[in-house]
Amino acid sequence: MIITVSGNPGSGKSSVSRLLAKKLGFRHYSVGDLMRTLAKRRGISLLDISRKAEKDRSIDIELDKMQTDLGKKQDNFIIDSRLGFHFISHSVKVFLEVRDEVAAERIFKDLKRDERENTSLEKTLENIKRRKKSERLRYRRYYSLDCYNKKQYDLILDTTHLSIEQVVEKILEFLEKR
Repeated sequence: MIITVSGNPGSGKSSVSRLLAKKLGFRHYSVGDLMRTLAKRRGISLLDISRKAEKDRSIDIELDKMQTDLGKKQDNFIIDSRLGFHFISHSVKVFLEVRDEVAAERIFKDLKRDERENTSLEKTLENIKRRKKSERLRYRRYYSLDCYNKKQYDLILDTTHLSIEQVVEKILEFLEKR
């Protein structure tokens, strides 16, 4: 089984995916982590690499190929990726949503990230909105799709008032019923 976890920035995609993978004994992959690595290698922020990707398709091509190859060559893994549902169409597709204000609080409090552009809670909220707009623009142009269109997913969960553990339990309950 392959599970793709998409969703809004700050919805808990990576945290939920890591815990879910651990509970299922699956591998975990994160396109967000790969994007952060690419940004760091280039000496720019995550927001800057997203903006750069609007004009430089090679960034998305690299990420897309990785996902497509994983979906063809491996099984029993979870990938948190905005477009995983598209590149691994035979996956169980999960979408995590969250109110932007809560997402901003989560991202701003996450001290593990070295995202220079998130200097205040207000700036973080502004950056979330910019990032979503940037991604929508890119994905519409490159793939003619909107990753925020919930009709594409098997399970949609609002994580605004849920802990990571509660979200994982809801996903496990869903998987048991399939």
